Amino acid sequence: MGLFDKIFKRNKEQEVAKETLDKGLEKTKQSFFSKITKAVAGKSSVDADVLDELEEALIMSDVGVATTVEIIKRIEDRVAKDKYLGTSELNSMLQEEMVNVLTDAPTLEYQNFDLPANKKPYIILVVGVNGVGKTTTIGKLAYNFKKSGKKVMMGAADTFRAAAVDQLTIWSERVGVDIVKKEMGSDPASVAFDSVNSAVAKGADVLIIDTAGRLHNKAYLMDELSKIKRVIQKVIPDAPHEVLLVLDGSTGQNAIEQAKQFTQATDVTSLAITKLDGTAKGGVVLAIAHQFKIPVKYIGVGEQMQDLQVFNKLEFVDSLFSLK
Repeated sequence: MGLFDKIFKRNKEQEVAKETLDKGLEKTKQSFFSKITKAVAGKSSVDADVLDELEEALIMSDVGVATTVEIIKRIEDRVAKDKYLGTSELNSMLQEEMVNVLTDAPTLEYQNFDLPANKKPYIILVVGVNGVGKTTTIGKLAYNFKKSGKKVMMGAADTFRAAAVDQLTIWSERVGVDIVKKEMGSDPASVAFDSVNSAVAKGADVLIIDTAGRLHNKAYLMDELSKIKRVIQKVIPDAPHEVLLVLDGSTGQNAIEQAKQFTQATDVTSLAITKLDGTAKGGVVLAIAHQFKIPVKYIGVGEQMQDLQVFNKLEFVDSLFSLK
């Protein structure tokens, strides 16, 4: 039985989430499928010409050169092994190889905002450049964690931009969670330290800490994030438990460059890729996950708070191929 021959068993909430995912990836899959259709037009078997066309289609869909080469090589190996494969089998094969290049997110089930039971408060340090949807992602995370029954707090450690603190405050009020903040220009590490102490004192399940989104000086960014980590560890030695990098999926290859910069500056452990609903560049999710071997944990596929979803690679790839 093929990977996608199984029937997904979803409850009502998961069905709604899958419909949102399908809709959010509409631009990507329409663009992607037009390229794939062109690649196999008039062909009855998967030959060298089809693979060349497929390679070009994947690269043009922002899957990235390295990831595309890996996918094509795997398909070539399967074609060589099976001697003959019709183009009708190509979609299934392509789906399976796309799933294979995606890195698994740790211990998370579809649409389930669970946290490790032995880490309380669970500390998430959020990084990313300004404008990628970092503050909005934090707000949506807080909403979904609270919805799942968690006590949530925020820490506003992006103190170099007044709007960042204001925006996070608005989100804390909208979601109904506590926030720790200081005046603009305060030491970010001091805010992080106070946030962790407050989260411990108040018995929070999860603390989400915002950080400044500056890349013009990588050494300074590295020093700042290292300092934040050190002061957090004075309170909780194994924190932060997660360093979440937020990337704007609509920027395509630029998101890959940002990922490169941040992974060099700090130990990124998970990714959130936003704004996938407004772009045809959703293929960049595969490129980023494959190139950096960091799990995509969340994706943003709409403007509503519930439109930040826990990433499931089977559901994601299924949505790319589920033309109505």
